[in-house]
Amino acid sequence: MTERSFPWSGFVLALVACIILATLGTDFLLVAIVLLVWSGSLYLVAGRPAEARSTPTGPAFSRDSMADLFEHSETPVVITERDRVIIANLAARKLLGGHILGQDVRMALRQPEAIRLLERGSDGGAVVRGLARRTDIWRINRKTLPGELAVIEFVNRTAEADIARAHTDFVANASHELRTPLASIIGYVETLREDVENLDPKMADKFLATIQREAKRLQDLVSDLMSLSRIEAEKHDLPNEHLDFGKLVERAAHDVAAGERTARLDYETAGEFVVQGDNQQLEQLVRNLVDNAFKYGGAEDTVTVRLHPRGESRVRLTVSDRGDGIAPEHIPHLTRRFYRTDPGRSRASGGTGLGLAIVKHIVERHRGRLDIESTLGEGTRVTVTLPVEREDQLA
Repeated sequence: MTERSFPWSGFVLALVACIILATLGTDFLLVAIVLLVWSGSLYLVAGRPAEARSTPTGPAFSRDSMADLFEHSETPVVITERDRVIIANLAARKLLGGHILGQDVRMALRQPEAIRLLERGSDGGAVVRGLARRTDIWRINRKTLPGELAVIEFVNRTAEADIARAHTDFVANASHELRTPLASIIGYVETLREDVENLDPKMADKFLATIQREAKRLQDLVSDLMSLSRIEAEKHDLPNEHLDFGKLVERAAHDVAAGERTARLDYETAGEFVVQGDNQQLEQLVRNLVDNAFKYGGAEDTVTVRLHPRGESRVRLTVSDRGDGIAPEHIPHLTRRFYRTDPGRSRASGGTGLGLAIVKHIVERHRGRLDIESTLGEGTRVTVTLPVEREDQLA
């Protein structure tokens, strides 16, 4: 809004000018129009902005309002006054304990890097390890406020560090796994080329068989790496194809057992099950599990494959062998990439160390569950539970 006061001095000047024009013989109507326009113009330009009203200033937040603001934040936040904790939100109390309220924040943290940050008395950040657990990594950010207040924020960097470490380990393991067959292939090829004229044909055939075996191992490893990469890239995309899971399992299991292993396969299903899934990935899952059972089970023992309902909305696939079994300390690590309980035996049987890692990611993508049970001297049982499509959902 603007306040207006009529400019009388300007109006008087306009009036005198119009009187002079009238005395000079100018038409009276024209003089009146000029006076009206002149007066209106003076009124319009006379407006001025209203003076801003001053409003009382005060603190933006009280302690209670600040506590309410941060209480349910997922990020731990602590507010200090003269380095003493006056507010700690729910996440901060879970992280550091409810006893930190009223404590000196340096005593609450007990971390050299954090204490150095706090003693500087200025804005900044620091990375600390082992704040709550030995392997934790946290970034602490401090922001000073008027009135000797400070806001301290705790950002969890543990997951990022774990992902970076996992990537580094994966690259190192993959490089090692690729290097071994490559070194073998190159060594045998160099031997063949150096003494190709005098080499005994039987020895040459033996070398070539080794080259072929190592090349096949290299091919399998690259294929599994590509499969794992593709599955991980799609793990958040729920498959939308409706499949007859019983027929898929039967076909894949018999394909793996083709030839001399057919007699050792014991397959049984208890009905028809339709699942929403990726045909290629589910077939790969079955192949990996059945192939592992044949490789690591007894040489003449039966591999059992069972497909049974689990309640009304799930189906359970169980693959069991009667091999040597797996020690309990190894079971939690079996789905890690390149993890082997017996590296020599695994490589001798043609394993890449990625089979169960691929199975785990396929199960996760299909919103299922993977369980591994094993008893030394008795064998191993792997169970995959997947959701099934009910008839009312398919209609």
